[in-house]
Amino acid sequence: MNSLLSPQTLELLAPAKDLECGIAAIDHGADAVYIGAERFGARAAVGNSTDDIRQLCDYARPFGVKIYVTVNTIVYDDELEATRQLIWQLYEAGVDAILVQDMGILKMELPPIALHASTQTDNRSAEKVRWLRDVGFSRVVLARELSASEIADIHREVPNVELEAFVHGALCVSYSGQCYASQYCFRRSANRGECAQFCRMKFDLLDADGKLIVNDRYLLSLKDMNRIDRLQQLADAGVVSFKIEGRLKGMDYVKNVTAAYSEQLNAIVRSHPDRYQRASRGYCKYTFKPNLDKTFNRGYTHYFLDGHPLSPQGRNDCKEPEIACFDTPKSMGEFVGTVKELRRDSFNVAGLSIFSNGDGLCFLDPNGQLQGFRVNKVEGNRLFPHQMPRGLRPGLRLFRNNDQDFDRLLSKPSAERKIPLQLRLNAVPDGFSLSAEGYEVTLPADHQQAQKSQQENIVRQLSKLGGTPYECIGVELPADFNYFIPSSQLATLRRHLVEQMLNSKSTFHPITHGRIPETKNAFSTPPFIEKYGTAGQHLSNIANHLACSFYGVSSPKAFEIHQQPEAVLMQCRHCLRYSLGHCVKHGGSRPSWIEPLYLRLGDGRRFRLEFDCKKCQMNVYAEVY
Repeated sequence: MNSLLSPQTLELLAPAKDLECGIAAIDHGADAVYIGAERFGARAAVGNSTDDIRQLCDYARPFGVKIYVTVNTIVYDDELEATRQLIWQLYEAGVDAILVQDMGILKMELPPIALHASTQTDNRSAEKVRWLRDVGFSRVVLARELSASEIADIHREVPNVELEAFVHGALCVSYSGQCYASQYCFRRSANRGECAQFCRMKFDLLDADGKLIVNDRYLLSLKDMNRIDRLQQLADAGVVSFKIEGRLKGMDYVKNVTAAYSEQLNAIVRSHPDRYQRASRGYCKYTFKPNLDKTFNRGYTHYFLDGHPLSPQGRNDCKEPEIACFDTPKSMGEFVGTVKELRRDSFNVAGLSIFSNGDGLCFLDPNGQLQGFRVNKVEGNRLFPHQMPRGLRPGLRLFRNNDQDFDRLLSKPSAERKIPLQLRLNAVPDGFSLSAEGYEVTLPADHQQAQKSQQENIVRQLSKLGGTPYECIGVELPADFNYFIPSSQLATLRRHLVEQMLNSKSTFHPITHGRIPETKNAFSTPPFIEKYGTAGQHLSNIANHLACSFYGVSSPKAFEIHQQPEAVLMQCRHCLRYSLGHCVKHGGSRPSWIEPLYLRLGDGRRFRLEFDCKKCQMNVYAEVY
């Protein structure tokens, strides 16, 4: 890399369900935080007042941490004015950017705030990313399904837009913004933040003749993403922001995952200081060692970062390096050993793990059902459950999904983030000045020559920065500085300098988004109509008259407004033909079943599957009876 170029900035983007989680994310190393406002965020269960968001912006500013707010639901006509007012309020609160799905928002009179295209806008091609850039977005949140190679291709073709990619957390089986199963089955729209988690339900898999292929399994439930060992690969592909999923998750998740990824990014920067730098300031000290296995997870996967997993498996029991886990959608936690010997009221474990009273353990019983229990007493590697669980057998793999000692550490203050300051004290004609990082304050005072060195007291008094984001790493004095300054005056100088730095708005640089061209653009006709016909018009999520104007259509087409018969409900890169070992394209055996295949819920409703092998995509359709 040319040494004259500035290092690439790496941003760790952490979730926050509320103000407290947002502050914890910053304290544990986030460079940016995304949070929902009172309405119109894609997690209807969590919302925050503008005042709380303003407080979060104020807390973030000294560290140079950015605050992004999700305004990424589709919006109905009677909500447009409230949406516009909310965006202005967020801008005035100091928010750095908003995440948007509904293109009607771009037809509003907006403040000069940066616009990020939410992953809900289905961003999986260079063509789409280029269009989003052209209509005014400064950043695009990529589809989770993209490989590193596909991301690199997008960056190469559209280099002048920021790319954000998910690196950790729960996975939706459908391309984001293209899932209508929850709305179809339960009248709860994923595009309105009300997903009912259709993909975490049990299904039967049937062929065209009604033959049962798979019975009562979680066929659409994916493992959780974990790309902590692939951050440099993503950075090299052009990603500038590494996003942790989890705006519904608790404080312990935010602390642990943010700290783990922050330490990994720091290690990359230390190894390549000429190539990379962090996007914010300050360093963190932790009271715990981050461990991703101890936080809620359904088993981990790189997802499609390398393309498809190398070898399809006929079964999937959470031990194989696949993307799905058909046995359970619940958290398995960390592997802690195998069951060795059972007694009437206890058993011992073969392994090196240390257990504590109150730990939560689980295992898959011989029938493939997840069983969980609480440890009542621990004697070395012998565990005494409150009640011996059914199905426990020697040789079973044991997992811990609740670690009492770890949770106890995270329940307390567990990190401190400080900005190192080098202070400079000088004599000026009418008194003294104190400066740091381009800020300076002066205090009128007499110049009294000191009879003995004052350096020790000066350093001690100016270093008292407790209760602020700053930490003094040194005080510079001119070589001929030999003045007596009362401790009270030193404290006043220190306090005024800190106040000036904290009250500065210099780190808030809103970006004026591009204005929407009045001429017809490349995507003025809703995409996907060519493939899916009239039934595919809902895929552009047009829910209000401003979005109609933007796209040049006559009336709203959103599935939530006009439910189409036999509509495509999901578009998935996860493919059951592949997962069951029958994708001939990727080395599987030719299946004996007769297609089309159907998913069947416990209540009997069926959903037709279509395998689009050219796109490596499985589509799920509503069935018309």
